[in-house]
Amino acid sequence: MRRRTTITIGAAVLALAVSSAPAMADPAPAPATLGSGSPAASGFHSGSGRGDFGRAVLTGFASLPALTFVPGSEPSGSQLGTAPVNGVTPPFTGQPVQGFSGIVRRHDGTFDVLSDNGYGAKNNSADFLLRVHRIKPDFRRGEVAVLDGFDLSDPEGHVTWPLTRPDRKLTGADFDVESIVRAFDGTYWIGDEFGPFLLHFSASGELLEAPVPLPGVKAPENPLLDGEQPNLGRSKGFEGMARSVDGRTLYPLLEGTVTGDPAGTLRINEFNLRRGTYTGRRWTYRLESPDNAIGDMIAVDRHRFLVIERDNLQGDAAKTKHVYLVDIRHKDLRKTLVADLLDLANPRRLGGFGETFRFPFQTIEDIVILDDRTLGILDDNNFPFSSGRTAGKPDDNEFITVRLSHPLQADPRVHR
Repeated sequence: MRRRTTITIGAAVLALAVSSAPAMADPAPAPATLGSGSPAASGFHSGSGRGDFGRAVLTGFASLPALTFVPGSEPSGSQLGTAPVNGVTPPFTGQPVQGFSGIVRRHDGTFDVLSDNGYGAKNNSADFLLRVHRIKPDFRRGEVAVLDGFDLSDPEGHVTWPLTRPDRKLTGADFDVESIVRAFDGTYWIGDEFGPFLLHFSASGELLEAPVPLPGVKAPENPLLDGEQPNLGRSKGFEGMARSVDGRTLYPLLEGTVTGDPAGTLRINEFNLRRGTYTGRRWTYRLESPDNAIGDMIAVDRHRFLVIERDNLQGDAAKTKHVYLVDIRHKDLRKTLVADLLDLANPRRLGGFGETFRFPFQTIEDIVILDDRTLGILDDNNFPFSSGRTAGKPDDNEFITVRLSHPLQADPRVHR
């Protein structure tokens, strides 16, 4: 049942200063090439890590405390044991509002955010209900309100293998959902890591068709392996996914390297929404280090995308939390650093932090374009496991806005 409840969490009183630049036309194209090449040819800027864009500025900060639960929801976390984790003792009396792994802007000040599979693995998340939450950040007050949400389910039986629950509500033991876009018809496409599969849901969360597999790629959790050897790492499926600005195409991005591909390279595939099939076109995203991972992806125009790339570290140990502008017309997807999330200028000392702001979370998995120079970025707090902000304390869900030093010159449709 869909519930409408507002949860407002207090934080420090903060100010938001977000200015916008008019969206501009897509720059003149360069020759399109596919495949891979040397890292030096990719357009990556090293040294200070600031590239052509200079240092980005923190312009807004709001947070949702880790101990936030869906009101009236079922207990969760029974497979985590009973030992305290970062000072929090499972199991929990409700469903945590956590693990934000994808975001959709609704253009009314609210956002849809996707919780991932729950507690990080198929075997411990059977009592975590997959859910989309609707949230509203208040950057003046430093608060995030949870306005509403809906569970994901398969009432019509499009999933042909056994599900965890007889009522066919989907859980973290069924799919590991990590990326989300909204189509022009109001339905949602969600990327899964267990298959990997593309999942098509109604506006209220009902699965509309059978999960769409990625041809030639299977993870160890894939229920259709049937004795085949998997060629993708565990939970390394569709971590990021962009919708084209014309709404006709999806670009799902794998988090892991397919067996046989060069180490540290990730496949971006093209999916035609009208035909409901993959087109066969594919690009290669090269990580700065094979130990890194991507967090999210969003279209800037026909040829350019923003991608979050991160290391697997947190707190003071974190070294790489970057936002890149990626151009698929260039060999190896030319990468330009637009924001270093560990080195944001913070002249207003927002959030009670100093003049340099760090977003030091292990997993940063949500990016949205708010205007031509402003990005919204959220962490996945991996509740209750991650403690990047304060050692021994579970991370909150933080929503920050970041102003770039130069406009993206995005397609105007991005802002609609």
